[in-house]
Amino acid sequence: MKNNLADAFEVLEKMGKEPARSHQLVYDSSSSTLEPIYFWILNFMNNLFGGKTEKLVDNFSSSPGSAHFTEMGQRKTIMQDNVMKTLGAVNQVTKSMVNLIYDLKDFEIRLKHYEDVKSKDRVKKEGAMLALKQIWLDNVDIKRGVGSIHQMTAGNLNFVTLRDAFLAASSPEEVEKMDLNDRVKRILKPRLAEFYQWTTSSESELTKRFNIEKNYLKSQVNTLQLYTRWVKPYLKAATELEMKEKTMDPELVTAFNTIVLELALIGKNEINIEDAILERKLPQGTKKPKRGYFSCVIIKFHFRGIPQKAGQSYLFGGRATVEFKGYALNNQEIELFQKEMKDSDIEDAMKLIEGSTTESLDEIKKDIDHFLEGGKEEEEKEKRREKEDINPFKALFSGLWPKRSDKKDKKEIKDIKDIKKDNYVEGEIRKLAAKSADELCFNVYDVYKKAHKMASHDSPFE
Repeated sequence: MKNNLADAFEVLEKMGKEPARSHQLVYDSSSSTLEPIYFWILNFMNNLFGGKTEKLVDNFSSSPGSAHFTEMGQRKTIMQDNVMKTLGAVNQVTKSMVNLIYDLKDFEIRLKHYEDVKSKDRVKKEGAMLALKQIWLDNVDIKRGVGSIHQMTAGNLNFVTLRDAFLAASSPEEVEKMDLNDRVKRILKPRLAEFYQWTTSSESELTKRFNIEKNYLKSQVNTLQLYTRWVKPYLKAATELEMKEKTMDPELVTAFNTIVLELALIGKNEINIEDAILERKLPQGTKKPKRGYFSCVIIKFHFRGIPQKAGQSYLFGGRATVEFKGYALNNQEIELFQKEMKDSDIEDAMKLIEGSTTESLDEIKKDIDHFLEGGKEEEEKEKRREKEDINPFKALFSGLWPKRSDKKDKKEIKDIKDIKKDNYVEGEIRKLAAKSADELCFNVYDVYKKAHKMASHDSPFE
C-alpha cells in the first residue's frame, strides 16, 4: 500500500511556502489519552475560524503483534466482503441495462414501421409495409419449413412469382386483380390474411413489451444508483481501515503492543479588504484582487501509544507531539495544496466506484434519457425555442462570429509554477495574511498551554 495521505508540512515545503510561525508541543503521559488533546484544539479552532476547521490527515499504524492490529484487520475484511458483493451486483445490473437498451432500440425500430404504415405519405407507407412483410417472412412464415414462401419460391415447386406477389399485394382482395395463376392465388390469399392479422396483434404485443422493458430499465437505473450509495461507505471504511506502511519505523516493533496515529487539521480565515482599509492596515482605494488571500493555521498530531481495550473500543495513552504552523496562502495555492493532500488510496478507490457506476451511466446516458425522459419531447421543445427566436439581426449575422462562452475555461492548476506571482497589491495583502496567521497560530498554542496549566510566555503581539 502506498503512503495513504501526504504530510501537510512536506507538501507546503515542496510548494516553497515557509510558515509565518511554528511551535511544537510534546505531551508524554501513559494515563492521558489523545482524544482530550485533539478535541480541545478542534473546538478552539472552530471558535477561531467560524466552525470551518477541516481534517487533512487521519491514518494509523499498529504493530503486527498487537490485538488492535488483529481487530482492525477483521473489520477491514468484513468491509471488503461487503464491497465485493455489492460490486458484483453493480456489474450484473450494468450488463442487464445494456441488454435492455439494445432490445428497446430494436423495438423502437419495429414500432416505427407500424407508425409509418399509418402515415399519409405514400412512399413512407409503402416502405414500412414492405419492411413488415419482410420481417413476417423471415421470422414467422419461415417456421413452416418447406411450406414457407421463401422455400416455395426458391424450390422446385414452380412458385417463382409467389414472393414477389406477396410483397406487391396490398390486400387479399387485390390478389384477384393480379395476373397470377389460381395455384399462386390460393396460397397467397390466406398468407396475406394471416400477415395482416399478425400485423395488428404484433403491434399491440410489441407496444406492451416495449413499455414493460422501459419500466424495467428505469428500475435497473434506480437499482444501480442505490447500489452505488450502499457501496461507497463500505469502500471508504475498508480503505480507511488499511494501515499506513511503516515497516522500518523504530516506533513500531513487531512484538510490541503499539500504535502510531497521525492527524492534521487546517483552519483558514479570508482577509477582508474593506475591514483592512477601515482599520488602516491597507491604504484607501485598494481594490479587491481576483484571488482571495487567507490566514491559515495547520496543526499536526503525531501520537505513539499503547492501545488498551475498553469495552468495544480502545483507549490510547502515550506520547503526543503537536506541531502548530501558520501560513499565508491564496485560493489557488490552497486548491493545489488540497489536491496534493487528496492524492490517496481512498480517492483511487472512490474513482473505481465512479467508473463502475457514474461513468457507466454517462456512456449510455443519451439512450437512458431517450427512453425514460422522452428524448423526442425535448427535441421538439428545442425546435420550438429556435422558431420563437425571430430576432432578424441575430438571424442575419448568425454564423459570422464564433459563439462565446459566458465564462472562460478555467485552467487546471497542476503545479506551483502554474500559479502567477503576486503583484504589488497582492503582496501587501499576503503580508497582512501572514501577520494574521502568525497571531492566530500563537493564540492556539498559547491558550492551550495556559488552559492546561503549562508554562507560557508573554504574547509578542501586545
